[in-house]
Amino acid sequence: MSLAPFVTLSRVCIALVPLIAGCSSFEVPDALDVTSKLNPYRIDIRQGNLVTQDMVGQLKAGMSREQVRFVLGSPMLADVFHPDRWDYVYYFKPGNKPEDTQQRRLIVYFEDDKLVSVGGDVVAAEDGEIQPPEPRTRTLDLGEVAAPEKK
Repeated sequence: MSLAPFVTLSRVCIALVPLIAGCSSFEVPDALDVTSKLNPYRIDIRQGNLVTQDMVGQLKAGMSREQVRFVLGSPMLADVFHPDRWDYVYYFKPGNKPEDTQQRRLIVYFEDDKLVSVGGDVVAAEDGEIQPPEPRTRTLDLGEVAAPEKK
């Protein structure tokens, strides 16, 4: 058995190593750089209850909790400490355009299990159906902390 083929193969490999190493310093022009143009697919993120103007327009003062739940769906937040208040929060972040993020909030107030007022940044398409919210309500950003109510 002769070692001549292995010696020849090792000489070829040794000769190719500097050539391959020299190729690594070659810079690809921007026009040919495909990796900078590839973006991973990002899914749209939707959280909460989407409440439209038409849905808010269907609300009437004096509706029961069941009727409000039928029109708007179950609330995202039903606070134990504020049983007469329901919060509907909606958050939408498009995957490929995060600058187009949307956040909506609707607050529904009850007295004696009857609808009294609606607040937030989703308003009805028609005016005059429900009392405007009391001045104590305001829309909060995620990073903002609400001051406690004073009575």
